[in-house]
Amino acid sequence: MNNSNKPLAYRLRPQRLDDIVGQDHLVGKGAFLRRAIERDELFSMILYGPPGCGKTSLAAVIALATKAEFAVVNAVAAGIKDLKAVVELSHKKQDGLFRERTIMFIDEIHRFNKKQQDYLLPSVEKGVVTLIGATTENPSFEVNSALLSRCQVFVLKALDDKSIEKIISNGLKQLGREKDVKKEILQFVARYAHGDARFAINILEQLLRELDQGKKLTKDLAKEIMQKKALMYDKNGEEHYNIISALHKSMRDSDPDAAAYWTMRMVEGGEDPKYIVRRMIRFASEDIGNADPKALEVAVAAKQAVEFIGLPECNTALIQCATYLAKAPKDNSCYRAVKLVQRDIAEHGPLPVPFHLRNAPTKLMKEWGYGKGYKYAHEYKDAKVDQKHLPEKLEGKKYYF
Repeated sequence: MNNSNKPLAYRLRPQRLDDIVGQDHLVGKGAFLRRAIERDELFSMILYGPPGCGKTSLAAVIALATKAEFAVVNAVAAGIKDLKAVVELSHKKQDGLFRERTIMFIDEIHRFNKKQQDYLLPSVEKGVVTLIGATTENPSFEVNSALLSRCQVFVLKALDDKSIEKIISNGLKQLGREKDVKKEILQFVARYAHGDARFAINILEQLLRELDQGKKLTKDLAKEIMQKKALMYDKNGEEHYNIISALHKSMRDSDPDAAAYWTMRMVEGGEDPKYIVRRMIRFASEDIGNADPKALEVAVAAKQAVEFIGLPECNTALIQCATYLAKAPKDNSCYRAVKLVQRDIAEHGPLPVPFHLRNAPTKLMKEWGYGKGYKYAHEYKDAKVDQKHLPEKLEGKKYYF
């Protein structure tokens, strides 16, 4: 296939470590990983970072730099049979005259199931293959602990706007078309790529095609081509937990602006509004409690609004709730009470109910002493009565402060 027919992102892929932008902590001069690559002393590793930050590009550079056999496996399409073929070939290479090593690159390794990951484990452990896995998901959640313990994890940073601009500017120079696209257009594309170099290069490719068709390159044209880039938000991945954590902490710290922002980040990312409002209801009792009992009413009312009118009309109800909870006085006495009670239940087990608090619906139970000595509160001033209510072992315990 003629290289010019391949996608621009493929044609502009880095060839050397110096071509990789925005990851100096990993491949800059003197960095540990760079030294290992240059010495061709690779070890199994996981490359973890957001989409378009350079994981596959780094793997491609390693493929060019190493003397090992380089086998590429895509976790979306591959099965045990494909892994077995690579492992068997690796055995042959190692046992051959030149004792060649095999590096197995697995893109989107988080998509492998437990069985597939378990199959890799012995080969990685014995050094039959050197594994390089790439993932956008936190490997702590998505890679088996046994396999993860045999790999070094390298975290690639999200690319900032300047890095994206540099990448697409370098791409134009490589194509000999650096004068075709104005700097302001490059900056505009870089800004709205949200750290995804692949996305930015794809937009650049479309812009160049439009230019070749006689179109004038403007921000409006770039915006039309880009449409709306989906926000990085995997409802089952780490970013999901990061953002809900940010919302919870923003409300706890009484910051209504941040609470509104993180709420809408989830909505715009495709989160189910019912999940968001469930977390708000929990927050209303966990972090506010009786400091403002109305907070729970507001949160439950927001739930009703979400269920009744749905998206996008329920957006304002979510924001009303988030900002109310953020501004409300804070008290976690209910939350602490839950924890203290749970601890004593776990330690002491099912302690018996004091006899005077027990119900006595039958004559026999009365003879056993059920209900004996119980003081009926309404027969006392202000309905206040001095009697014990906790099990004997927990007498005097305090849970709610």
